[in-house]
Amino acid sequence: MLVIMKTIINPNQSNWSKLLQRPTQTVNDVEATVNAVFNDVCSHGDQAIARYTKAFDKCVLNSAVVSASALEKASDFVSNDLKNAILQAKHNIEVFHTAQKTKKVQVETVKGVTCWQEKRAIEKVGLYIPGGTAPLFSTILMLVIPAQIAGCKEIVLCTPPNAEGQIANEILYTANVCGVTKIFKVGGIQAIAGLTFGTETIPQVYKIFGPGNQYVTVAKQIATKHGVAIDMPAGPSELLIVADDSAKASYVASDLLSQAEHGIDSQVVLVSDSLAFIAAVQQEIETQLLDLPRKHIAEKALKNSKAIVIKTANEALQFINEYAPEHFIVATRNNDFFVNGIQNAGSVFIGNFTPESAGDYATGTNHTLPTNGFSKAYSGVNLDSFTKAITFQNITEEGILNIGNTIALMAEAEGLHAHKNAVTLRLNDLKK
Repeated sequence: MLVIMKTIINPNQSNWSKLLQRPTQTVNDVEATVNAVFNDVCSHGDQAIARYTKAFDKCVLNSAVVSASALEKASDFVSNDLKNAILQAKHNIEVFHTAQKTKKVQVETVKGVTCWQEKRAIEKVGLYIPGGTAPLFSTILMLVIPAQIAGCKEIVLCTPPNAEGQIANEILYTANVCGVTKIFKVGGIQAIAGLTFGTETIPQVYKIFGPGNQYVTVAKQIATKHGVAIDMPAGPSELLIVADDSAKASYVASDLLSQAEHGIDSQVVLVSDSLAFIAAVQQEIETQLLDLPRKHIAEKALKNSKAIVIKTANEALQFINEYAPEHFIVATRNNDFFVNGIQNAGSVFIGNFTPESAGDYATGTNHTLPTNGFSKAYSGVNLDSFTKAITFQNITEEGILNIGNTIALMAEAEGLHAHKNAVTLRLNDLKK
């Protein structure tokens, strides 16, 4: 049998950091390239973007703007079965994200002092939809739907064209169904730069969303230096599965391959207490690979991947939390132990009949998730990603009398006498 994934047995904890490394370049490796493109786009706008589109996407465009008629015509080239599938997924995503709406939080902290918090939509958002080796029209559902529910006023979508200068009909159809009207045939670093600075045609936005390769990921991080927020650093896809011999090897292999086929810099990890089970999964991977159209991509990704034998559940959980996977599948006799104990993961898939691809498309959860260990601090995209919370306070005469002395004492102790005066002036008036 060909060994598809490198197998490590009972690794010493001192070696975990090496095992946990992702197969991506560091920010330093690509930052110079990203900065050069950013500077060019900032200075030369659409002209610079056209040059990079020609260089990287191998096409020359008369216009990067997708017309309304092109959006409408795309529907004719998408099968009814796929349209129905997209609409069902759209419904589920709408249901789950609508349920995330929160009411105004209001409380009287002391008599006469009322504080509350309300959510407001981010007015202008930019969405990046990878094209590359696969047209990820599902990501449009994941980003546009919560943006619409949140009430974002301007939703700008960028996606790379193919060599003929076209966008996949599935992307255009989905964008149209979701209500996007501003779509640009722009990909890669130059798309993020265009959304960051704005150009003659691409609007500047306040926050950028969407996954991409390591260049897009670093470009989003660089965008934050120019005052634009991002959803998270979402780079190449990754999956960790914890499974014992109660799981079905063919299912586990299919899930590992479903992520490996994303790209050559994707990473999949299998953690198990059984070497025999790992061998069975390896055999299934080898068999299933033969029928995959993207076999060459999956094979390269599997070279970056590992199967790890860890005998105790406690140690396995510790390892998984340290890895902090984007996607985490639990298929064991004791799923609750891992589900209750997981602290760092983008999205969790439980049991033998919950494949990761279900979350990619149709359960209703969002598939735009933190990678590269960022799930230790970042959430996946959700409704709140498209809003900001604004706090309010209203103080009556009774209220300022109740907290005024507290404010004055604290301000004086910090040496901020104008702060104190803003309160004492009011207090003195009320005492007249």
